Amino acid sequence: MPKIVISGRGGSGKSTLVTLIAQTLKEQGKEVLVVDSDESNLGLGIMLGIEPAEKTLMDHLGGKPIVTEKIMTMIRQEGNEQVDLFPEDVTLKDLSPEFVHWNENAGFMQIGKIEHTMEGCACPMGAVARDFLKHLILDEGQWVLVDTEAGVEHFGRGVVEGADAVIMVVDPSNDAVLLTEKAAELTEEAGKDFGVVLNKVDEDTKPVLEEVLAAKGIIIKGFLPYSSALAQTNLRGKSLDVHSTKGELDNLIMKITP
Repeated sequence: MPKIVISGRGGSGKSTLVTLIAQTLKEQGKEVLVVDSDESNLGLGIMLGIEPAEKTLMDHLGGKPIVTEKIMTMIRQEGNEQVDLFPEDVTLKDLSPEFVHWNENAGFMQIGKIEHTMEGCACPMGAVARDFLKHLILDEGQWVLVDTEAGVEHFGRGVVEGADAVIMVVDPSNDAVLLTEKAAELTEEAGKDFGVVLNKVDEDTKPVLEEVLAAKGIIIKGFLPYSSALAQTNLRGKSLDVHSTKGELDNLIMKITP
């Protein structure tokens, strides 16, 4: 079953889409793991209603200094960052509760977070996410949703290498369209399936955005209808309720399965 990378510019609604898809899959009886690969995202666990685990995956692997040293050794020896942090393939049942928390059939884990000033770049987080996804093996009925940082940094770090598809969340702005065009090129280069989900559109902007994306040959998988109830729930720091958008999400899940 699929490993899906959710991409988009800052504030486009990536975490919202990840949460709603995860909750829908959970209700369908699927086993779904949400991977937070955004080093600065602090609210995804709240939206999901799953408390973050005691450690991030980075902590589990020994911490950022140790992972960074492994990356630097690989760069010196091989000239690249393709460090092998997981020597063997792993399944969902192999994942330690030290860095994954489950709520019935929905799990949540964090790759790593920026914890201190002057601690350096987030490059090691990308290396950990890439190698983890490459070695994670899924059974029938299991899904992985990866919430990424804004922009296209995860493409440069090869995070999509271990994924099956990329879904871009697109809001009605020219910046979002330009970023989507670039992401589509990078996804094609990686040999993965690509599609977009429209968000924050209304009856005036939706047809314009559809026309612009169609002209660029970009496939629209679906859209997220605006929900004031979801917006208020998120603002109050509570977990999101999927039922207000359930019909659209059921259709979307069928379309994003590679």
